[in-house]
Order: sequence, then C-alpha cells, then structure tokens
Amino acid sequence: MFDSIYTSAVTVSQFFIMAGVALVSGLLYSWLMSFRIRSTKRFFIVVGLIPFIVSAVITFVNGNIGAGVAIGGAFSLIRFRSAQGTADEIAAILIAMGAGIPFGMGYIAYGVIILAALAVIYFLVSMLPVFEHKSMTADKLLRITIPESLEYHDVFDDTFAHYLRSYESVGVKTTGMGSMFRLSFKIQMKDSREEKAFIDELRTKNGNLEIAITPYVDVQNQL
Repeated sequence: MFDSIYTSAVTVSQFFIMAGVALVSGLLYSWLMSFRIRSTKRFFIVVGLIPFIVSAVITFVNGNIGAGVAIGGAFSLIRFRSAQGTADEIAAILIAMGAGIPFGMGYIAYGVIILAALAVIYFLVSMLPVFEHKSMTADKLLRITIPESLEYHDVFDDTFAHYLRSYESVGVKTTGMGSMFRLSFKIQMKDSREEKAFIDELRTKNGNLEIAITPYVDVQNQL
C-alpha cells in the first residue's frame, strides 16, 4: 500500500490511478481548508488542482535534470506574477504542493496521508487559543486624506489623545496628482463605540476629505 505504484516505466493505467487519487484528495483537502480560510472560490479550486499539477510535473520530469531545471524556472515565474497572499493561503498552497511530490513519485498513500493529516492538524491548531495576541486584534489602520496646504505634524494630536489609547504614524504618501496627502496611522481606540465621533472630529480638520479605518493587517498592501 505504501510502495510506489510506478515501475521503471510509467504505464497509462498507473498515471491515471495517480491522477484520480491526486485530484480527489486535492479537492477534498481544499474543501476542508475552506472551513478555516476566508478566500475566493477560485483560490480553493486552484488549491484543489495543485496536487495533481505538481504530481504530473514530477512524473514527466522524473530523471530528466534538464527538464527539471526548466520546470523549476517556470514555477518561479508564477510567484512574481501573483499577488501576495495571506499566511493561511500560502500555507494551503505549500501543503498542496508538498503532497503533489509523493503523488508524482507514485506514493499515493503518502500523498493522501499528507493532505488529510495536515488539513486536520491545521484545522485543529487554528481553533486552539495559541499564538494569539489580543492587543493585535485591536489594532486598526487609520488613513486620513488632507489638502496639500495643511500642516499635518501635530494638527490631529489633541483628537488622537482624546479618542485613542495609542497611535503610531506608519506612512505618508501623495495622492490626487500631488494635490493631497494620505496619512496612515496604526491606532487603538479607547472605546470602539466612539469611532463615528472620532471620524466626525477628524473631518472638521481635514476639510471633509476621505477618512478610512480598516483592520491593521498588512500596511504595505494598504497604504
């Protein structure tokens, strides 16, 4: 059961057995992960297909060093053509790719075990109250658009002191063809129920331009 189904030369029946198991296992794994990861339908379809894609590549590249190097270069291009994902999405992709390797070498049972075990482990660990920092869940990203003429260094300090437990400037950029600035702050509200009053007071100081408060996840992607 745990021996490779492949002989010295891969037969058609062996390949289709591997393909069927990889596809079914990959789609079941993707379905299980969908209970813990919030993403798009297309993401889960891709994750479900990755074990078969990787296993097919391993099957046909097996023993051919030149083809292996070429395929490795092709896979590396995908990383630079793709948007950065969350930690959950990256983990799901890595698990799927890792399972595709034993599938591609003919070790079907190991591929199924890797997908099933890691999906269950990931599901259980994500439910446990470990590695959680409650202070991080309170962090918000505040973005304030101001006119170019407004001196912004301390104009909001009194408002921040009244409504915020803590705040930290994390970036400044120009917008509107250079006619406005967008200020970004990492903040923690003293009372989340005062968020509207906080925004209303900021609006009186920034000329009623755009203000946004969003979860503080990845500043580089939100500035």
